[in-house]
Amino acid sequence: MSAKIPEKDWHSMVVVGRVARAHGRRGEVVIDPETDFPERRFTRGSILYAEAQIGLREFEIGAVRFQGGRPVLAFQGIESMSQAEALAGYELRIPESEQHALPEDVYYINELVGCEVRTLDGEAVGTVVEVQGVAGASCLLVRNPDGRDEVDIPLAGPICVRVDTVERVVVIDPPVGLLDVNRRGSR
Repeated sequence: MSAKIPEKDWHSMVVVGRVARAHGRRGEVVIDPETDFPERRFTRGSILYAEAQIGLREFEIGAVRFQGGRPVLAFQGIESMSQAEALAGYELRIPESEQHALPEDVYYINELVGCEVRTLDGEAVGTVVEVQGVAGASCLLVRNPDGRDEVDIPLAGPICVRVDTVERVVVIDPPVGLLDVNRRGSR
């Protein structure tokens, strides 16, 4: 376990899971996955990164199994319950370049957060601060330009008519009243 990626890259890395707790006496940990592809992401030999008090740490997966839909991982060099317990709460990330390719019109959350949202006529709605829900029923939480209000915008083709993750913009064609009905009060 050694830091191979400079710490400054930590914030550009993508969250794929969190260590929930130790499991058993041999240093295994249960993971709360934050990926749609846990079987592909958590495989033997894969490298995950965590930010610890001593800096960025690299963890190589030595063994993996799934229990109740959650990955149970054994990391190389973590061999006892106390070592595993010390990992509880660690956020696990990968470099963005290691994300799996997605089909057209499917996006990673990190590709959408930070995108500017505007209407077809160019009116600024705000910036995506969060994606909520699950695939097929997701909403963009958009904070308006002055930062006081937020609005939920369904991530649906008829509403989000153009998503450009390179230009970092989402163009919407909201039904009449959607932006008012889905507005969350002043913060």
